Amino acid sequence: MIEIVPIDTPTLGDRSYFVTDGEVAFVIDPQRDIDRVLALAEERRVPVIDVFETHIHNDYVTGGLALARATGAAYHVNAADPVDFEHDAVADGDMIRVGTRMRVRVLATPGHTFTHLAYVLEVPGRAPAVFTGGSLLYGSTGRPDLLGPAHTHELVTAQYGSAHRLARELPDDAEVFPTHGFGSFCSATQSEAEASTIGQEKRANPALTLDEKDYVETLLAGLDAWPAYYARMGTSNSAGPGAPDLSEPHRADAAELRRRIEAGEWVVDLRTRTAFAAGHMAGTLNFGLDGSMVTYLGWLIPWGTPLTLLGETPQDVADAQRELVRIGIDRPAASATGGPERWAGGETLASFPRASFDELAAVRHHRPVVVLDVRRALEWDQSHIDGAVHIPLQDLPQRLDEVPDGEVWVHCQGGYRAAAAASFLAAAGRRVVAVDDEYGAGARAGLPIVAAAA
Repeated sequence: MIEIVPIDTPTLGDRSYFVTDGEVAFVIDPQRDIDRVLALAEERRVPVIDVFETHIHNDYVTGGLALARATGAAYHVNAADPVDFEHDAVADGDMIRVGTRMRVRVLATPGHTFTHLAYVLEVPGRAPAVFTGGSLLYGSTGRPDLLGPAHTHELVTAQYGSAHRLARELPDDAEVFPTHGFGSFCSATQSEAEASTIGQEKRANPALTLDEKDYVETLLAGLDAWPAYYARMGTSNSAGPGAPDLSEPHRADAAELRRRIEAGEWVVDLRTRTAFAAGHMAGTLNFGLDGSMVTYLGWLIPWGTPLTLLGETPQDVADAQRELVRIGIDRPAASATGGPERWAGGETLASFPRASFDELAAVRHHRPVVVLDVRRALEWDQSHIDGAVHIPLQDLPQRLDEVPDGEVWVHCQGGYRAAAAASFLAAAGRRVVAVDDEYGAGARAGLPIVAAAA
């Protein structure tokens, strides 16, 4: 009996896979925090003897080398990848035996990267399973633009060919197990699917239902910005990252927190946006653990800036650390727990109001306010509030001086990014209101909407 256990990392939109026949196990695309893999191996009492990397990842720091070193497993990486560590170099057509029952066949599937591989699990008596990494995803493919615009056209064409190779060489009942596609910016589009087969993808995936020209045009038209830290992941993964240090950071008192804020360091409050708006230490920034904290913090922070984490509990800080090591932010400069009264050490707490789109519509009848939209460019192009100022959240720290004078009502699609933006504006001394509402409520409130031409 073959067991394939997905290891979800929903905050990054990725999955790793732990595969066992009850005697041995192998792992596909492990994340940096390998203790999750080791726990599965211990629970099932099987050794991990092989680790496979589909590609040099753009969206996270791999745990592949650390896992191989911890378990003694063979670490399989494309022979064409210029990496700086010992590994088992594999290439298209290679067959790797994993224990006595499982075989893994290597397929070259360029497109997401030039050297991307897929791995086909072949076991007598069952349909194959294919681990597709960032090639064929559920209802989509991996995006082809992460290596820069000079390579995008070549890669998107290769991605189309790779999808068709998988569809051609595998039976319709072959199960598909992608690494990306669950919210990852590595996916060209998003899908709600949790499982699929080659046959299902043949019927629904644009890469397999459209002709090449239409697929390329459609995919490229839908690509939007991707997190800035992606540019650092390839270098880190090629160098061979080690296991992370998840020990508790240095504890800072109120005086140290104030010194760090005044020095221009980032002191990040991990509480919910509701709690932060109600009262926070002046100068702190809000990236709540209840949303895409790691993506947006990693996207916005100037790389190398000392980072201090504020959580209500030590577990909050530990959870944030785990998220951050996955993108290469290895050690917080400091941390503090409790609440804003303790962190501020007697200082008056800062706060700002939250509001709905109904309230924004009402206030615009009485006085002029600045409406700041911090959504991404594709979201803005699709529709936006007439008269709004558009500065995507990822650009806001460098463009604060472009926000017009006056009271700023900041919104996004659902509230999380607006809260982060409001914390930057408040720290800069601006009078701000965070719109904590779904964007679609704006039209229902009667706000004038500019929509893209059909």
